[in-house]
Amino acid sequence: MGVRISGKGQQSHRMLIFFAVFILTTLLILFGSNSSNDGIYIPFHVAINHAVKTTDLKKWSGRDGYMPIYGNKSIKLHCHSCALVTSSSHVLGSRAGDEVDQTECVIRMNDAPTSGYESDVGNRTTLRVVAHASVFRVVRRPNEYLRRTDSNSTIIFWGPPNKIGTDAKGTLFRLIQRVSMTYGNLSFFSITPTKMRKFDNLFNRETGRDRQKSHSWLSTGWFTMVIAIEVCDNIKVYGMVPPNYCGRKPVPKKMPYHYYKPRGPDECLMYLQNESGHRGNHHRFITEKQVFARWAKQYNITFANPKW
Repeated sequence: MGVRISGKGQQSHRMLIFFAVFILTTLLILFGSNSSNDGIYIPFHVAINHAVKTTDLKKWSGRDGYMPIYGNKSIKLHCHSCALVTSSSHVLGSRAGDEVDQTECVIRMNDAPTSGYESDVGNRTTLRVVAHASVFRVVRRPNEYLRRTDSNSTIIFWGPPNKIGTDAKGTLFRLIQRVSMTYGNLSFFSITPTKMRKFDNLFNRETGRDRQKSHSWLSTGWFTMVIAIEVCDNIKVYGMVPPNYCGRKPVPKKMPYHYYKPRGPDECLMYLQNESGHRGNHHRFITEKQVFARWAKQYNITFANPKW
């Protein structure tokens, strides 16, 4: 024997279900709109439906974005041809050292050494781009990083303004300042806060991703590539893999992230973990390489070891 609901009761029951569904849908919409401010960032690609906005990097910021650490020097470097030597272990066995040294200007990053690796990476250094996290490693080995350079070589430091900016009075800035006073044959600069913001905006413009909302750190490679485009007419990059390299089948063999740290982490593992990381801040190496591949067509950039 069942319970029979009257017509009026059935109508009330349907109305309750309708209102419950309506309230649930409204809450989901409100939650979704609030969450959208955080952004959903798809690994390995620029943001979906992002219309690429072309930026003329030759006119993008000019040389006023670099502040001398000591004195009143200004960056006047201009090169017809540049060798940009990455820190990747893909340079090992390349025997590209002579070719690198014969290039007009040679660009290196952070604390990547040449001693012991001359046959693959060359011996000369015209410009070195150094992250604030690598300053101590560079300064501790002056014979490697501060004396084995071209005459009047340039070092550009990048990092948070409160650490390396000219207004910073911390240990790191004082250390850089002392070094710049000691090695008068070199030119030391830091990237100004204004230009640091421009680097962030450039990342947003080229990828559709807000750097801070996507919890991303720009890599030294990002700064170095942009600076190279500013000062070089032609760039040959050594050791940088294409953006799809780590997703290939069969899986590429394991290679150390840095050529001078054979027991360091695997390069592809480092790239993939950083690209897909959401907690904390991460470098977006693969996304950056997608941008570099596009820039290569605009700014006479070629890639070697591997060639792509």
